[in-house]
Amino acid sequence: QVQLAESGGGLVQAGGSLRLSCAASISIFSMNNMGWYRQAPGKQRELVAAITSGGSTIYADSVKGRFTISKDSAKNTVYLEMNSLKPEDTAVYYCKVITSASGAEYWGQGTQVTVSS
Repeated sequence: QVQLAESGGGLVQAGGSLRLSCAASISIFSMNNMGWYRQAPGKQRELVAAITSGGSTIYADSVKGRFTISKDSAKNTVYLEMNSLKPEDTAVYYCKVITSASGAEYWGQGTQVTVSS
């Protein structure tokens, strides 16, 4: 069982920045894909950004140029740097990882991000 601990959410004004962290209970080298998803009220959960074990990244069109996903292998942590935040970025943000050995998916508990106009 993989435990994921998210942090860094909060309330910020439009144009501001936040950095989300997702600390894993196992080595990041055991994961072949790590990503951030978000779910706004009344909407489906959507992919925000993902990074592979090789460092390739993918972003939702709505966040390209504003958000950056990265990882720190020494800390077994994945980050989401969010800049130029907009009210439409308001959502609960979830971290998800996929393990290399079994392909199992694990989700974090979510962290609330609220952007005021």
